[in-house]
Amino acid sequence: MGTQVACVAVTLFMALPMVLIGFAAVSSRAALNEFPKPLIPAEFSAETLSAFFRATGAFPAFANSLLVGVYTMFWSLVVGAPAGYALARCVFRGKDTYQVFILLIRALPIVVLSVPLATMFLRIDVYDTVLAVTLVHTTLALPTTVLITASIFVAVPVDVEEAARVFGCTRWQAARKIVVPMALPGLTASSIFTFVLSWNETLGATIVTLGHRTLPAQVLTSLAEGSAPYRFAGGFALIIPALVFIVVMRRYLVNMWGTTLR
Repeated sequence: MGTQVACVAVTLFMALPMVLIGFAAVSSRAALNEFPKPLIPAEFSAETLSAFFRATGAFPAFANSLLVGVYTMFWSLVVGAPAGYALARCVFRGKDTYQVFILLIRALPIVVLSVPLATMFLRIDVYDTVLAVTLVHTTLALPTTVLITASIFVAVPVDVEEAARVFGCTRWQAARKIVVPMALPGLTASSIFTFVLSWNETLGATIVTLGHRTLPAQVLTSLAEGSAPYRFAGGFALIIPALVFIVVMRRYLVNMWGTTLR
């Protein structure tokens, strides 16, 4: 009973700001200017959201966020899944140290990574591009992807892979035909996590772009000049795509740690 109450309390604590932002985003200008503001506005309107999407750069930034999220998800999985498989299946000297080193990368502030990367991007002429943001987000997502996929591959029984090799499969064929299909739900969940991480990341995208910003970076740089309705609409626009993506793929989230493979 106590656990259930705690879960409900945490859920309400996380959901309440999103609900309030959603109400504000679909409120009329008059309702937003009321004081004190009611919890549920008496008048709803699409005026706030339409004004936000009519603003310069909103739709291109939205498209950039989608592209960067998909590209980051793809490259993190392509690079991180083989590394996770190696951690799960191979025993080598310094394995524990290597895993700690991976975690230390995530512990570094984003500015520590973004500034050197921005300097490098300027030199190789990829600054202010979708590729630049993708590289930054992939750098941030890879440590988590490697460790998550390693835990997923650990949950796949070694005996099944060895049996495939006994029947003539090479190690690559056994991994491709046996291990990957069994780990696919967990890999999908890892990809969802990576997409949401990329969608929500703001500072790195702000540092390495000027004219081709992602939606979070576009909203962040416009907050100082934007009105309150713009801010509410921008926050709502940031929340909805990630929530929709998670709801659509939610059945895979329970497989994040390979629980259904046992």
